[in-house]
Amino acid sequence: MNTQVIVLNGGSSSGKSAIARSLQAVLPGAWLSLSIDTLVDAMPARLTTGGDGIGFADDGGVDVGHEFMALQDAWITGLVAMARAGAHVVVDDVFLGGAASQRRWLDALGDVPALWVGVRCDPAVAGQREAARGDRVAGMAAKQADVVHQGVAYDLEVDTTGTSSVDCARTIAAHLRSSRGDRAD
Repeated sequence: MNTQVIVLNGGSSSGKSAIARSLQAVLPGAWLSLSIDTLVDAMPARLTTGGDGIGFADDGGVDVGHEFMALQDAWITGLVAMARAGAHVVVDDVFLGGAASQRRWLDALGDVPALWVGVRCDPAVAGQREAARGDRVAGMAAKQADVVHQGVAYDLEVDTTGTSSVDCARTIAAHLRSSRGDRAD
């Protein structure tokens, strides 16, 4: 398998972004790292306060509306187009819809080779990271820790509760090598 896309799915503050950066360091070649946060940050402010966009409740809940979903579909299509054009892409996403979110990616990817990685983290540890970050609504990490994995099929899962992002990236890289039949040392 000549993987073009690595999809990292996990709750907020689970360590996906750190793993993505570490993958860029340990994988051969150039890998672009793009996050769902990139999409949210690129959206007009009016779409980040709920309604048809994306909204963040005081208890850490996240609601998405029609306009956000349309923009996310365009974002996914764009990332897949980059992979089809030859770019290697690490995607850092949060599957709020569980299996339905994965289905959207599967439909867009078609025959583009992808590796599906579940990024897990104990909700209490993710909550501590969330508090230390200071840029998330308290409770988001705990609310997302399990729901984002419901019904999602993975090629590999890593757990950042007690494992560093670099070690998780090395595990993913070894999996990629072994799936191609290369030595995994």
